[in-house]
Amino acid sequence: MDKLKGRYTPLRRSLWVVGVYLLAAGLWITFSDYLVGRWFPDPETLNRVQTYKGILFVLVTALVLFLVLMRQFSNDRTMLSLHHHQREEIRQLNQFRESVIERANVWINVLDPMGCVVLWNRAAEDISGYRRDEVLGSDEIWSWLYPDDDDRARIRARAGEILRDEGEVVGYETRITARDGSQRLISWNSRSLRNDDGEIVGSIAIGQDITDIREAETTIRKRERQLSTLMDNLPGMAYRCRYDEYWTMLFVSSGCRDLTGYEPSELVNNEWVSFAELIANGGNEHILREVESAIGNAEPFSIEYTIVRKDGQRIWVWERGRAVEDNGELVLEGIILDISDRKALEDELSELAIRDPLTGLFNRREMARLLDEEIVRAKRYGRALSLLWIDLDHFKNINDDYGHAAGDSVLKATSGLLADSVRSVDVIGRFGGEEFVILLPEMDRSEASETAERLRGLISDTPQPLGDGRTVPLTISIGAAVFPDNGADASALCAAADKAMYQAKSNGRNQVVLAPLAEEAHNS
Repeated sequence: MDKLKGRYTPLRRSLWVVGVYLLAAGLWITFSDYLVGRWFPDPETLNRVQTYKGILFVLVTALVLFLVLMRQFSNDRTMLSLHHHQREEIRQLNQFRESVIERANVWINVLDPMGCVVLWNRAAEDISGYRRDEVLGSDEIWSWLYPDDDDRARIRARAGEILRDEGEVVGYETRITARDGSQRLISWNSRSLRNDDGEIVGSIAIGQDITDIREAETTIRKRERQLSTLMDNLPGMAYRCRYDEYWTMLFVSSGCRDLTGYEPSELVNNEWVSFAELIANGGNEHILREVESAIGNAEPFSIEYTIVRKDGQRIWVWERGRAVEDNGELVLEGIILDISDRKALEDELSELAIRDPLTGLFNRREMARLLDEEIVRAKRYGRALSLLWIDLDHFKNINDDYGHAAGDSVLKATSGLLADSVRSVDVIGRFGGEEFVILLPEMDRSEASETAERLRGLISDTPQPLGDGRTVPLTISIGAAVFPDNGADASALCAAADKAMYQAKSNGRNQVVLAPLAEEAHNS
């Protein structure tokens, strides 16, 4: 009815205008003829006036028609301009819809107040699998996307709140079932829509498919848990630190507690103590040189050094790491292990390699090495060096009479007594069997003789234990040689001292014999 009424409005307006024109023309003709006839009774004058009156009527009506047409044309031009502007706006809106809504990579849909779909963009089609022509004007999409009744009721209730303008949602996550049966996780932002009069006309929802994001986050969390478990079970401390003077820790694993005694938070960013402060014996310079060399050669570094734990204990650690670039900054990554047990074992093995297992004194090989070193030092500084060669008298009888265990007890007691009776700079070793050698740095011939006599008397005056509570008297024979008088090298010096010891044995034992000088040997 409104359309029919609108269709006849121009006709009525046209008839009204024509009627007004006819009425005005009729009144003009009637009254103007009457007045002209009254005013101009002369026929000739009347004819002229009638002519002029007709011309005036034509001019007036032409002017009126001109004004009416001008107004109409102006209105038409305004309407055409408005129509063109509206068409341009519609074109821009369509372009906006095409470029923004249709080409958007997020799901956009609009619902009317009844919850039916009135807009469904291309991304919504791609994600859900349902075409626009299937969902527009319908609310069946709810059951398609959310086949579970309870799930669907909960989500529709939330949508109803938005349509009633009872709030909006941001980051509201739902799991939809796509046409192909796959499950997709969607994060929604939604709010109500109002027209110019403030009336609610529906709601708009923008959804982002976050299925891959959530799966990636789950994978990352799983890897982080695995990495954390790995780090926690490492035998040492994994770290990441700055390449600076403090070795500022950016990350340390929980193994930090067992290694250093500090909590990870106390080391990170030097919160309580810097790692550089834990390094003992000035080891920072050594570490810095090794790290600089490794960085220069673009290779990993391996370093051993000592650190001081929180409880004050010193431990040996082994560090393996390499330099990497992180956001334009050079950092170090690696692992630090406690190798104190290994170092102790190495020290023990080293001691076993140079020590006599029974007495704990240096063995023959180590004594030979030390003798060579002392001779070189004596030559360099022009200082004296003496060598005592000691043999236990009648030691075979002790083994025969009391057994080898008793003999071992005597050897250990005698070696301990000798070691305790010389200077700290003197070196004592067991050359084998019951023979011992003592190096006396910076001792001349007379000093060596006095020392040898003192040791001989000490052993002679001290009964040696057999290990079963009994003791046995013991004497020693000592041969003494002096560098360089009795030999210019280790071999000659040892031979001279050994020969002097055998001379002491031949002379009746329990005595000291000095190796003769060159002139004494010639005279003898």
